[in-house]
Amino acid sequence: MALTDEAIARIQAMIVAGELKPGQRLPPEKELSEALGLSRNSLREAVKALELIRVLDVRRGDGTYVTTLEPSLLLEAVSFVADLHQDGSLLELLEARRVLEPAAAGLATTRLTADDVAGLRTSVEGVDPGTSLEDLVAHDIAFHSRITAGCGNSYLTSMLEALNGRTVRARIWRGLTQSDAARRTLDEHLAIVDALERREPVLVEALVTAHIDGVERWLRRAV
Repeated sequence: MALTDEAIARIQAMIVAGELKPGQRLPPEKELSEALGLSRNSLREAVKALELIRVLDVRRGDGTYVTTLEPSLLLEAVSFVADLHQDGSLLELLEARRVLEPAAAGLATTRLTADDVAGLRTSVEGVDPGTSLEDLVAHDIAFHSRITAGCGNSYLTSMLEALNGRTVRARIWRGLTQSDAARRTLDEHLAIVDALERREPVLVEALVTAHIDGVERWLRRAV
């Protein structure tokens, strides 16, 4: 992450110095990476991170631009950090999720159809660590939602949907700061699917517990 941090700092310095102004298009990737003395991979990761916190706007087929940098836009980034650090409430949400979701997954083990499980496997096989962070997070949310929806308990499903929605930012932040997060997440998803396919509810509950605990342990270290 050190090289990515350096790339972020270099782009930030250009904005502060006025070399890059609000609404201005960044130079082509090759030109900018050479000017900054950075690899193109480091530059791409920096752009991805700055896009997520609304400093840059990547327009597919057009280029990468500095956003308006309006306070209302940048406050979203402040809210991002505040959500991670506010009085432990996010940790409490993850604790609640760790208690409830394994139980829902255990119920779903005997209630999901073979087609449901096959669909989960297809969803895991449809992404890899090279997939964009946004798509990986979308996959993660959909994967868990499909399992909890299969538990057959609408109250439990509704509670978990609410909890999952509140932890999206933590998943994005983990994906940006933990280099092996994507590979680990996909491996754990695949193990859960294998256990669902074998109809082993106790194993499914254990795997889901360990999976959620990984995010919780990372967040405790981060805050």
